[in-house]
Amino acid sequence: MARRVTAAESPVTPPVAKKVPAPREHHGDVFVDQYEWLRDKDDPEVTAYLEGQNAFVEEQTAHLASLRSDIFGEIKSRVQETDMSVPTRSGRFWYFTRTTEGLAYGVRSRSPIRSDDDWTPPEVTPGVDLPGEQVFFDANAEAEGHDFFSLGALSVSHDGDWLAYSVDVKGDERYTLRIKNLVTGELLPDTIENISAGATWSLDAKYVFYQTVDDAWRPDSVWRHEVGSAEPDVQVFHEPDERYWVGIGTTQSDEYLVIGVGSKITSEAYVLRADDPTGEFVSVAGRTDGVEYSVEHARIADQDWFVLVHNDRGAVDFAVDLVPVDDFGARRELIPHQPGRRLEDVDCFRDYLVLSYREAALPRLAIADLRSIDGLPTADDFVEVTFDQELRSAGLGANAEWETPKLRIGYGSYVDPSEILDLDVATGERTLLRRQPVLGGYDPSDYTAVREWATAADGTRIPVSLVFRRDLDLTTPSPMLLYGYGSYETCLDPGFSVARLSMLDRGMVMAFAHIRGGGEMGRLWYENGKTLTKKNTFTDFVDVARHLIDTGWTSPEHLVAEGGSAGGLLMGAVVNLAPELFNGVLAAVPFVDALNSILDPSLPLTVIEWDEWGDPLHDPEVYAYMKSYTPYENVGAKAYPSILAENSLHDTRVLFVEAAKWVARLQECTTSDNPILLKTEMSAGHGGVSGRYKQWEETAFELSWILEKAGALTE
Repeated sequence: MARRVTAAESPVTPPVAKKVPAPREHHGDVFVDQYEWLRDKDDPEVTAYLEGQNAFVEEQTAHLASLRSDIFGEIKSRVQETDMSVPTRSGRFWYFTRTTEGLAYGVRSRSPIRSDDDWTPPEVTPGVDLPGEQVFFDANAEAEGHDFFSLGALSVSHDGDWLAYSVDVKGDERYTLRIKNLVTGELLPDTIENISAGATWSLDAKYVFYQTVDDAWRPDSVWRHEVGSAEPDVQVFHEPDERYWVGIGTTQSDEYLVIGVGSKITSEAYVLRADDPTGEFVSVAGRTDGVEYSVEHARIADQDWFVLVHNDRGAVDFAVDLVPVDDFGARRELIPHQPGRRLEDVDCFRDYLVLSYREAALPRLAIADLRSIDGLPTADDFVEVTFDQELRSAGLGANAEWETPKLRIGYGSYVDPSEILDLDVATGERTLLRRQPVLGGYDPSDYTAVREWATAADGTRIPVSLVFRRDLDLTTPSPMLLYGYGSYETCLDPGFSVARLSMLDRGMVMAFAHIRGGGEMGRLWYENGKTLTKKNTFTDFVDVARHLIDTGWTSPEHLVAEGGSAGGLLMGAVVNLAPELFNGVLAAVPFVDALNSILDPSLPLTVIEWDEWGDPLHDPEVYAYMKSYTPYENVGAKAYPSILAENSLHDTRVLFVEAAKWVARLQECTTSDNPILLKTEMSAGHGGVSGRYKQWEETAFELSWILEKAGALTE
């Protein structure tokens, strides 16, 4: 049986998990799983195994304690701990967040607007209250007494008098919803437990809409709760198909409630006027397999329209249509499909339509000013918002008011701290409201970012972004961290990181592999890295690593790879394919027992994931394909690099057992002396520890390990 180990013993070898053969048979194939018994987190033997692995991690990383302390201090010294966000106007108030040195969480406050035409955000000063300032939610008080705290919903009613909020104090994403009267400060007895995170108010503030989940933790139903009433809540929508998730929100205009129903490849939207909360929701464009669309509300040329961003009629990278709100059949095109320009969203305001899209592996914004257009706009009326930095991100910021005279946008890059700007659309004038403060004399000109292109085995060109100090000696291979994800059409967009400076200033290069399975290069980039083309994701990452080695950027003894969740699956697959390319691999909450999980429809997320990975339960081709790459089944007798796997005991998205089983098998099979580490957070969920100081400590732990494995401490 597994040896029970305490941290005080400081073991020099990890605990050895016992083997309990558990045959698994599908489509005539039998796989004997020796470590499935680790699934039961209530088993004291499982707890002992996890704690023993944690003790082994402590022993193996104890020599890095001083470096961890240094990095934590560096992060802390660069962050303006007592700080505040830029106020956002909503209704009768300016809303903002204050953070205070020594406190782990932000405090949400608001102050009254001075007049209806008051659109200039007030200047918030540390330690000085604004006139009439009210603290309406203090996360520090809510988190007191809990090892973990996560805020789900934080929704203020349209009249500003009520707050609906939900919290998770375990990490399993099971939230409890409460309602507070912001006028009197009274916390109502209304308490709704074990629900999903969101909450949406009706226009009259009499009702709150929320979502419940099924046994697999899929949001499947929307309910209407009457504030202060003891009457049973009303189920207004239920989705029986296990492939679909359900959510509810409002349009930017607040005139419509919208229920969104979506699988990975199909979606549907139901709408209801927000001033008729007890009415019936109606579908805007029905449901067609393989067709995705989203719905917003716009008022253009004195007519009300629904704006649909969709991939219908062969629009692979999506197009935009207009639909009269009173005649769903009179649909017309607004922005046609253009291959290679992936349309993502249209935000609608009284005076503007804002198109969010991506092209050439970068996110972009374009705006149509309705005030200068006669009749309906065309694609030519959308003007791109441009920036000087080549590798940058731009997107809409917090614009709560439909009638806003200016648009708030966000900007950032790998070297520029994030900025919040107000844009006067008519004149193009930009007002800088806030630049992320970086203390200690940070100078963006000391750093640079470049784009490289690696060539995959099939000839596909893979974009790679690299960030490093401008004075770095590039004539010899550099220590490097190569980060990847490559699933769900998720994009690794340029962004600034304070913590990253602790690596760059020690001579490391940070590289981002924009591999297939992500969405950087359009919808086909995603399609060619999922289901039966999923291996492209893994081979792309390997080919990027080889490119960076072959071109002299780094070398195998200096290269560390990192990925989390589905990116952890990437790490597991890559280390099986080409362990010789890496000196270290960090896999956070890794989805490494993917085939076993996707075979079990009773587990959270499984059925909806079939559109992403395929259905191995019913399709033998998918089963064979997944089994050929899933990390756990493909661990073999080979010289693995050092591996650090991190997971959380209460994670409901990627169960802790996946990393636990994977590490047990790696430790059994590896032919090298490189340590294989399993670090389990015993009071956390999918996102890891909560609170900024604990998160900085965790980051310092990871970075110290990365720096050592990359050879950055001896160069």
